[in-house]
Amino acid sequence: MERRRVVITGMGCISPVGNSVDAAWNSIKNGISGISTISLFDTSDLRVHIAGEVKNFNPEDFGIEKKSTRKMARFTRYAVAAATQAIKDSGYDKDSLKKERCGILLGCCIGGMEACADGFEKLATVGADRMPPLTTPLMITNEAAANISMFFGLNGFSWTMGTACSSGTDAIGLSAELIRSGRCDMCLTGGTDAPLTRFSIASYDALQALSRNFNDSPEKACRPFDRDRDGFVVSEGSAILVVEELEHAKKRGAHIYAEIVGYGASCDAYHITSPITDGSGAAMAVKEALSDAGLNGEQIGYYNAHGTSTLVNDLAETKMLKTVFGEHAYKMSISSTKSMTGHLIGAAGAIETMFCVKALEDNFIPPTINLENQDFEGGCDLDYTANQGIEKEFEYAATASLGFGGHNGCLILKK
Repeated sequence: MERRRVVITGMGCISPVGNSVDAAWNSIKNGISGISTISLFDTSDLRVHIAGEVKNFNPEDFGIEKKSTRKMARFTRYAVAAATQAIKDSGYDKDSLKKERCGILLGCCIGGMEACADGFEKLATVGADRMPPLTTPLMITNEAAANISMFFGLNGFSWTMGTACSSGTDAIGLSAELIRSGRCDMCLTGGTDAPLTRFSIASYDALQALSRNFNDSPEKACRPFDRDRDGFVVSEGSAILVVEELEHAKKRGAHIYAEIVGYGASCDAYHITSPITDGSGAAMAVKEALSDAGLNGEQIGYYNAHGTSTLVNDLAETKMLKTVFGEHAYKMSISSTKSMTGHLIGAAGAIETMFCVKALEDNFIPPTINLENQDFEGGCDLDYTANQGIEKEFEYAATASLGFGGHNGCLILKK
């Protein structure tokens, strides 16, 4: 039996670079950074003062009532708002969506960190009797998927994928598998996270993982593959896609953005935070995605890198690309859009998939900004599309996510 094909028919996002797909993509095309000084809380006693905050976000603009907002953590508000955009973009509404065999599969790594931190502070300062009663439901990672289910009245699959920084990528890949298998005709999928709290910034910084050297110039902090990179920048937001079976989409006259043709996943089985240094674990995921798509590496025109701006990750990913693509690695267009968005953790793979879709649609390779002194001596010697995007026609794009715990995921999209 011929395998069911899966396409993307709707997209939405809330992010540090814009609260719609068009706004975010315009920022990315023009190399505009969303990294800024943290305004959500006091950082005076922290070593890191910068992050990728969502700005000018009002849940009511997306049909979320105030009384509902109080029962949602920040990462959930972002997901519901992004889902609302994606559903509208796909041509559905609440009533028509209820009639479909629709699943929900979201990636989320951190969840309601602010609810956890606030609850702990109340416990420590005023005692257990004053704990906020919604602490638990606000902090658990499945709350976003559950609220989307309730918001749109959807009774099908409603799952949350937690594979660290690969969560959004894996959620989209597994949604495609649900549709291929015939269990669903369509899915709401992607990722969401809002890890910006004093506790989380201090925790990541304790690992010596965050950029500390650019507090006075936040927009310069995330600089993948650059000699002066010194760590990643934590960000927040959500990107949600509507994915559906091809004939199902064609029958209802949906606009088709791109096709998901390949998905691969693997685990380094090496270290809880660092990738295996030769990139061999991630190479397994990318090779599996290529095999799933029935492609050879030379057919990939654009690769959206995990590109976190850490010394270890950028080099390991570069080695992986050389292993998988051989000489084509030097000819393929590569960029890290994290240089502008920062690292959205569980939502990173989802928003980067969205940028791949837009790159295919516009025949445009977005830049890696802040690549002022490429780390050739350190081994980062590929074409990372430094500082300025380029026009280029291509048929296939790939994006990979490499998460803590060695989780790797890769998606391949077709124009």
